[in-house]
Amino acid sequence: MGKMVKLNNLNDAQLEAVEYVGQPQMIIAGAGSGKTRVLTYKIAYLLSNEGYKADSILALTFTNKAANEMKERIRELIGGKKTNALWMGTFHSIFAKILRIESKHTPYSSNFSIYDTEDSLSLVQNILDQLNIEIEGVTPNAIRHRISFMKNHMVMPAEFRKHHINSFKDGKIADVYEEYQKRLLANNAMDFDDLLLKPIELFNSKSNILQKYKKKFKYILVDEFQDTNKAQYELLKLLVSRTCKLTVVGDDAQSIYSWRGASLDNMLNFEKDFPKHRIFRLEQNYRSTKMILKAAESVIKNNKNQLIKTLWTENNDGEQVMIVKCSDEKDEAHQIAKFIKKEISKKKLSHKDFAVLYRTNAQSRVLEDIFRKEKLPYTIIGGIEFYRRKEVKDILAYLRVIVNQNDEESLLRIMNFPQRGIGSTTVNRMIEFARKLDITLFKTMERVFEVIEIKERIQKNVKTFRLLLLKYIELKDKLSAGELTRALVDELGLIRMFKDEHTSESHQRMENIHQLLAAISEFSESKKDAKLEEFLEEVSLISGVDMYEDENNVVTLMTVHSAKGLEFPVVFLSGCEEEIFPLSNRFNSDATVDEERRLFYVGLTRAQNKVYVSHARSRYRFGEVAYQSRSRFIDELDNETYVELNGGVGRKSSRKTRKEIYYEYFDSVDYDDFDQDNKDVRIGSRVMHEKFGLGKVVDVTGSGDMVKATVQFEGNNIKQLMLKFAKLKILN
Repeated sequence: MGKMVKLNNLNDAQLEAVEYVGQPQMIIAGAGSGKTRVLTYKIAYLLSNEGYKADSILALTFTNKAANEMKERIRELIGGKKTNALWMGTFHSIFAKILRIESKHTPYSSNFSIYDTEDSLSLVQNILDQLNIEIEGVTPNAIRHRISFMKNHMVMPAEFRKHHINSFKDGKIADVYEEYQKRLLANNAMDFDDLLLKPIELFNSKSNILQKYKKKFKYILVDEFQDTNKAQYELLKLLVSRTCKLTVVGDDAQSIYSWRGASLDNMLNFEKDFPKHRIFRLEQNYRSTKMILKAAESVIKNNKNQLIKTLWTENNDGEQVMIVKCSDEKDEAHQIAKFIKKEISKKKLSHKDFAVLYRTNAQSRVLEDIFRKEKLPYTIIGGIEFYRRKEVKDILAYLRVIVNQNDEESLLRIMNFPQRGIGSTTVNRMIEFARKLDITLFKTMERVFEVIEIKERIQKNVKTFRLLLLKYIELKDKLSAGELTRALVDELGLIRMFKDEHTSESHQRMENIHQLLAAISEFSESKKDAKLEEFLEEVSLISGVDMYEDENNVVTLMTVHSAKGLEFPVVFLSGCEEEIFPLSNRFNSDATVDEERRLFYVGLTRAQNKVYVSHARSRYRFGEVAYQSRSRFIDELDNETYVELNGGVGRKSSRKTRKEIYYEYFDSVDYDDFDQDNKDVRIGSRVMHEKFGLGKVVDVTGSGDMVKATVQFEGNNIKQLMLKFAKLKILN
């Protein structure tokens, strides 16, 4: 049976969860309780102690990084060979693999392209342009998001048209959605959502294929179960058979992806869907101090729907959370930089021991500016990721067309890059010709001389471009992926082109191309018979967190979403103000306060030793100064768990004085303390304001002195008023 795995490194709860191989098992794993360790040991235990074959185990993770780290740890536990055959990876990569293997049973060929969100957006834009569809007040990105949301909830175009059209705009979106799915198929391409939907279609239409995989997988394990969406859960239920064992691991308190279709209901319904099940709880936290845990618990307990668990730790008490009050976003960035330097000198920490987390990517700009001035080295995770940069995507688009000539989006991207005299008018005429004859754009290039509206000179340019592509299509199986790409970049003259531009930006682009060539060469050398198709798939499924390297000695800047699963000695949670964190649902309709609270909890529990929570009295938002009240989550912290620091408040600001601004903002009403009069203000209250007249309270947020009411006055005039300052008369 080979090397038996020793389990003496596990605590009692972990050991029990690892050794249990019975009914479907749900492990509720609190933050920092060793979830990855349990999954790793469980797989090693199944392979060595229980005698499972590696290729009969399906382990589904949420990032490639998690899958690779777990594989590495399993190798260390039981040796290399056994782990190679494991089916371990993200939902998207595993099911993309199955779709390629079974492509002859689908309308796609095995070399299908995978479209990321940018490619999907480009396709939506092209559909709107080519079909001349205009939807007032709806951006192409909003349409792309709506389509993705529908697909995440398994609502396909026909059902959308039948059951979800409530307006003229919805009807137009249905037209785009229908065309979008048709074009994906014509392009032999799938978007991320299709990688989950198409296997469901395949399994439901071809029962023999479903039986094949049900028979194949004897044990299925799922990480981050709280973040699965409807389609992912459906796939699980399809694959789990009477003879197949199932382990899911998750933490309902860390469910933060509803905007991506994730459903906490999957976790809450597990007991109903798998009546014969066992639940295990991992409650000992190994990451954080007692103080951080107490602070996090005091916030998360305010959520309604929860699975019961009580986190505890043997770690030391630790320091209180520092609440830093700042005057504006620049002051906040200065304060963060100052505290990082202070911690480094006081506790002999390194730059890599710090993470600055924020709710939205836009918040990173000011931090970057100040960090550069303060000479603090940093890295951004999940900004414009390497494989999303223009010059990198341009080369990848060439490679995608070389692999899949039907990929119209990629072909359109490179048709005139580098410039070769094929303008948008020519491209539009070729598209019209292609649609009329129901042929691909690539085929149209071969017949460009039949498109009489195109000048002969330009027809020749199209022909030359096509011959260039054909040359590399021919070479694809004769050269390694690295050699092929190097030759292509050379022939296109991209390095020379960027060199001649002679700007710092062009130099950076040149560096990025060199980095891409190195990555492809490394991939080619990493495994025998490495195919270009495999590299393109790997790249298309990479997320920002997969690029995270903790070896570099730099401060990490990232969104709280990106930080999930990571840990740092010191964490800064910045921008903790109402409407930013929690994010206003005016900007994120899928957000709920409960989910925002879970996100805040995730932020706090990334920290091992210390947390700073910062908030600003004002910051620029949407081009103007907005006046912020601190996040309700700060007010929910247990009083014993934090101390307040006044940051830069009171220092001279470059803007108008705080007093001037405050008076302007609240329309110069009298500033007596009306707190007593307003203690009964609640949603639905009818009120009178001396300036705005009669109104109805539609929302109340905050606590103590920071209570705000959103009031709808006559004429649909909506105002947000701070009750401490607003002279409101309650009528009922």
